[in-house]
Amino acid sequence: MPVAELDPVTRYLEVGLRLGRHLDGLVDAYFGPEDLKARVEGEPQRALPALVGDVRALVADLDAGDGDLDPTRRRWLRAQAAGLHTAARKLAGEDVAFLDEVEQCYGVRPSAVPHDVLAEAHHRLDGALPGSGPLAERYDAWRTSHVMSREQLTAAVHTVAEAFRERTEAAFGLPEGEHIEFELVSDEPWSGFNYYEGGLRSRVAINTDLPVSSTAIGHLIAHEAYPGHHTEHCRKEVGLVRRRQQLEEAIFLVGTPQCLLAEGLADLAIEALLGPDHEPAMAEILHPLGIRYDTEVVAAVSAAGEALSAVRGNAALLLHDQGRSEDDAVAELERWGLLSHERAVKSIAFLTHPTWRSYIFCYVDGLPLCRSFVGGRPGPLRAAAHRAVRARRPRPRLRSAFLT
Repeated sequence: MPVAELDPVTRYLEVGLRLGRHLDGLVDAYFGPEDLKARVEGEPQRALPALVGDVRALVADLDAGDGDLDPTRRRWLRAQAAGLHTAARKLAGEDVAFLDEVEQCYGVRPSAVPHDVLAEAHHRLDGALPGSGPLAERYDAWRTSHVMSREQLTAAVHTVAEAFRERTEAAFGLPEGEHIEFELVSDEPWSGFNYYEGGLRSRVAINTDLPVSSTAIGHLIAHEAYPGHHTEHCRKEVGLVRRRQQLEEAIFLVGTPQCLLAEGLADLAIEALLGPDHEPAMAEILHPLGIRYDTEVVAAVSAAGEALSAVRGNAALLLHDQGRSEDDAVAELERWGLLSHERAVKSIAFLTHPTWRSYIFCYVDGLPLCRSFVGGRPGPLRAAAHRAVRARRPRPRLRSAFLT
């Protein structure tokens, strides 16, 4: 069927899948019609310039009123297609300025966090950390003291995931039959990744290239699993795709605004689930496993150090906006993010990856955006979730497992 005769949602799914054949990871998840996916995979690979034209035409047709879509769906699909258009232009070799790339793909125009803001965060962190001596060394030593062995990590993932699943079920609701399998991986540019496979199933990979700390495991499980990415995907599959037949929600594409909100919500997940002062709850989960978790210090360090995560955005701007060297970006991460050299170099692998180079701002700008939406309180998220929940049946406890 000619492209012009297809409805805009089908055109969006097709062009997203076709672009995904040119860049591994661009299609983060797909749980739409299998015959459509099989047809795209079986056809000759469409050239990138032609795909750029396809997405441009889709945006224009949406602007012209093509398709039987309500205004909300049309605005969402148009924003997604516009972001995908920029991603396609970059893939095709067009020179798009980095700030424009981020803004056109994700809907936010990035800016560096001033060093005086970071210096104030250093001052607060200095007061929160025990001991004396250079701040970066104390910070690294404190984090290292909370590193888990592989056996402890395995136990923590199981225990935290189950505790968070139960809390997520009570607070937000989960569809019957959802399931997660966890695996430990290596040689990846990220710390954790949710592979949503459709059918309410996820595979969550945790990267062990660098040691995993007990101070980070709660955020990691909340972000990737409950009530983060897995929860968002499976609820959308049931509520939007199956019930409402909004098939545009059956594909998740890097380079589009949905990523900004997904990462912002996932970074907010532990706060929404346990409240802003979640450290005592984490201690109750981890201490019976014999895992160190200094509750009061963790809370003080977390409050003081949150601003430091934005230094990753500063490093990306040095690399891609200012044209500075990787050594300069590593130095920024070490000096202002207080990262060890090993962790700073690992961050550069993410910031220079062709799929993820501009994605960092989904975290840097996504969390404040989502937090401002709920006014710092999880209540609006819970209320919205409960409005969407229908009758739920009792389910067996364990819904997660490790791949072997």
